[in-house]
Amino acid sequence: MTGAGGQLDGKVVLVTGGARGLGAAVARAVAAGGGRAVVTDVLVAEGTALVEELNGEYGDGAARFHRHDVTSEPGWEAAVAFAVREFGRLDGLVNNAGTSGGELLAEADVARFREIVEVNLVGVFIGVKTVVPALREAGGGSIVNISSAAGLTGMARTAGYGASKWGVRGLSKIGAVELAEAGIRVNSVHPGMTYTDMTAHVGIEVGAGKYPGTPLGRVGVPQEIASAVAFLLSDAAAYVTGAELAVDGGWTAGLVPQRPAGRQGPVGRGRSPRSDTGNPVSRR
Repeated sequence: MTGAGGQLDGKVVLVTGGARGLGAAVARAVAAGGGRAVVTDVLVAEGTALVEELNGEYGDGAARFHRHDVTSEPGWEAAVAFAVREFGRLDGLVNNAGTSGGELLAEADVARFREIVEVNLVGVFIGVKTVVPALREAGGGSIVNISSAAGLTGMARTAGYGASKWGVRGLSKIGAVELAEAGIRVNSVHPGMTYTDMTAHVGIEVGAGKYPGTPLGRVGVPQEIASAVAFLLSDAAAYVTGAELAVDGGWTAGLVPQRPAGRQGPVGRGRSPRSDTGNPVSRR
């Protein structure tokens, strides 16, 4: 797996929703880059197994697991305290935990809308707010908030999800402006359709030409998103803050011409495989 090439040496990074999918790939990238991953999730068995795997591959100090509900302010305080207690400092945060939904705006359930926003946006807000003192104490740091392609353009059937991801995008820019004086960088990453255990059931496949809705003609894999996150966590991105990095195969860049029948390679934007909820994007 591609990591940060040692550029995360000694950095302690808290990764929410880190037990599986994109979060697990980010935790692996941190460990592969020489950093220390604090994996948090409500999925205890999966998170514990991942940490055991990382410690076996990269050494006993590579990772730790902490059960963590991102909607709880005391839970956030406990998670940050755990990271500092285990590793002595905190240098980065990846706000990856989230949930999705595929309702039409006019049909969306209000309670479910609130639940999605609570996890995807309020959880990110609490996380950013809570880690600031620890990052200040470390002399600065990097916060990477996982938004979505649905946070860059309007997408049907993403009422609560899309709204929350637009909010994450805006919150990241506010954080970048307000926290720069403390040496804290804040950026957002916007994945497109990515193949994980959670998206495999919608019928997507990995490989060239398998996802015609993007200019590159394929879905992403978690390691590709994780590599972008690892860059933003690293000192190589020291002059990058307030950025929104789309890792989506060009999906949000615009339309591409349809290729003639029989022509190989990426094709124009047609009807892409979607889940039965209609949600075209996922991070975890």
